[in-house]
Amino acid sequence: MNVSVRPKVRFWDFVTGSVRLVRMSNLVIVAITQYLTRILLIGPRHEWRNIISDPDLFILSLSTVCIAAAGYIINDYFDIKIDIVNKPERVVVGRYLKRRWAMGAHQVFNVLGAALGLLVNPWVFLVNVFSITLLWFYSERYKRAPFIGNFIVSLLTGFTLVILTLRYPENRQLVFIYAVFSFFISLIREIVKDMEDIRGDEAHGCRTLPIIWGIRRTKHFLYCVIFIFVTTLFFMAHTLNNPVLAVLFLLLLFPIGWLVYSLVNSDTRRDFKKVSSLCKIIMLLGLLTMIWA
Repeated sequence: MNVSVRPKVRFWDFVTGSVRLVRMSNLVIVAITQYLTRILLIGPRHEWRNIISDPDLFILSLSTVCIAAAGYIINDYFDIKIDIVNKPERVVVGRYLKRRWAMGAHQVFNVLGAALGLLVNPWVFLVNVFSITLLWFYSERYKRAPFIGNFIVSLLTGFTLVILTLRYPENRQLVFIYAVFSFFISLIREIVKDMEDIRGDEAHGCRTLPIIWGIRRTKHFLYCVIFIFVTTLFFMAHTLNNPVLAVLFLLLLFPIGWLVYSLVNSDTRRDFKKVSSLCKIIMLLGLLTMIWA
């Protein structure tokens, strides 16, 4: 009995481990965000059925998801030792999936993502190749450097929206505003995550902002980033002469204010984890404003 059950357990561990490795929930969110952007911002909204069934949109979104999955894999591949300290329960490579299989899956996803992008548009292909390259250097080198790794991840987050305008140029400025929103809130969250993971990062020679500056100075830097974030959003809404968007961003000041308050009072790993989760909520609220933008 025991012999017959054990292979099933190992197979299930492999499946669940692989799902965690590629952050399946995050990939679903990326795809949904792209579809919502296409319907609500680019439009026309009344043709939502045709938009959902658009093969180009499906291929473009799938290419983005493939590249994101490859990025998660290579990130975990290089960060096994760090993750054992910071997030031991989330370690997959070397536990449920052999390192060579992880690298092979990373390459397959990258090739597939680039090829699918070429089917849509040569410019989409170039952006996808650029993103693949950035993700490799981020995981292999820049993640351990101060700020540049945070910047790369945030830039690529914004790219998931901007890339849509290469195929669907309508309302490009409106899409760009939400790409900037995604960039800034992602940048804030990435730096907060560095504060959350400072113990494991420092033990393995990383040089993130909290390590070289300390928690206090990193917080002060984040306050400046948040100020620039809010100012930029209102400036861009003003340049579009979109009072509705300005009101929506004004309402977002309440959760952003709570974010600042929570950050001021955060000192422990658990506190910073809560702030990171709050960033996710603000990201979601920002995406919901697309309905009225």
